[in-house]
Amino acid sequence: QVQLVESGGGLVQTGGSLRLSCAASGRTLSSYTVGWFRQAPGREREFVAAMSSSGARTRHADSVKGRFTISRDNAKNTVSLEMNSLRPEDTAVYSCAARPDYIILPTRARDFDYWGQGTQVTVSS
Repeated sequence: QVQLVESGGGLVQTGGSLRLSCAASGRTLSSYTVGWFRQAPGREREFVAAMSSSGARTRHADSVKGRFTISRDNAKNTVSLEMNSLRPEDTAVYSCAARPDYIILPTRARDFDYWGQGTQVTVSS
């Protein structure tokens, strides 16, 4: 079992930045693909970014490409999401997720096995 706990959410103005962190326990993340998803009220969960176990492969949603960056520190068993140039439409609960590494970098929520509780990000206009 992998337990994931997010932190770093909060309220920020349009154009601002936040850095989300996800701390894992139970198992080392070094053999897991990790990802970030978000869900706004009344909307489906949306893929944000994913990274393979080694960090060699990454994928970001078109809506965040160039503004958000996923990273990981396997030595610290953490995953991060650096978010810049935030917009009101980025407002959502952000959750990190993990699954054993796979050939294809997954982007669907159903492809991930472990989830954190989420952290709220609110971007004011």
